[in-house]
Amino acid sequence: TKATAKHLSPPAPTDAYLSFLARKAAVSPATGFEPSLPLNPALFPFQRDVVAWALRRGRAALFEDCGMGKSLQQLEWARHVVAHTGKPVLILTPLAVAAQTEREAARFGIDAAVVEDASGIGAARVYITNYEKLHKFNASDFGGVVLDESSILKSYDGKTRTQIVESFRHTPYKLACTATPAPNDHEELGNHAEFLGVMSRTEMLASFFCHDG
Repeated sequence: TKATAKHLSPPAPTDAYLSFLARKAAVSPATGFEPSLPLNPALFPFQRDVVAWALRRGRAALFEDCGMGKSLQQLEWARHVVAHTGKPVLILTPLAVAAQTEREAARFGIDAAVVEDASGIGAARVYITNYEKLHKFNASDFGGVVLDESSILKSYDGKTRTQIVESFRHTPYKLACTATPAPNDHEELGNHAEFLGVMSRTEMLASFFCHDG
C-alpha cells in the first residue's frame, strides 16, 4: 500500500548531514593538460568530451557501460599522453585481450604494440601487455598507465592489486576503465581512489566509515 511504501522510505538527509559529508569530500586537483593534437575523428562527440576531460584530469576513471567504446577512448588517451610526455604508455589488459586491443589500435590509426617484457620497450609509443606480466616491466619507464577492466582492483588484499598500486604510485598520468565499478562496493571504489592518488584505502575507511568491532 501507499502507506506502507511511505513508511519504508528512507528519511531525506538533513542539511546538517549533507554539510557533514561535504566537509569530508576529497577533491583531487586536476594534474593533466590540454591535448595539443587533434582528437581522433573516429570518436563520437561524447567520447571526444570524455577523452579531453580525462586528459585534463591527468588521473581519471572511466566508469562506462559495455558498448560505449572504452577501448578507443583509452587508446586515444594513451596516444596523447605519449605525445605530451615523450615517454611510452603502458596499457594493462586481462588475459587474451592484449591482441584485441592491438587490432583496435591499428583500426583507428593509433601506434600500439603488444609486448611480453621490458626488452620490447623502445620508442615512445603505446605498449600493451597482460596484468600477469606486469612484474616483467619497470613502471618508471612509462609516462602513463591504463588499466583495462580496472575492476581487477576489487580485491583489496590481492597481490595483483597491491602490485599495481605500488608500481604506479608515482606515474603522473593514470586511467582506469571498467564497465562494472560496483557502486555499492566501497572497497573497490576505495582501491580505485588509491590507484588514482586521491586517498588511500585506509584514509577512505577512516573518513567515511565507523569501525564497530
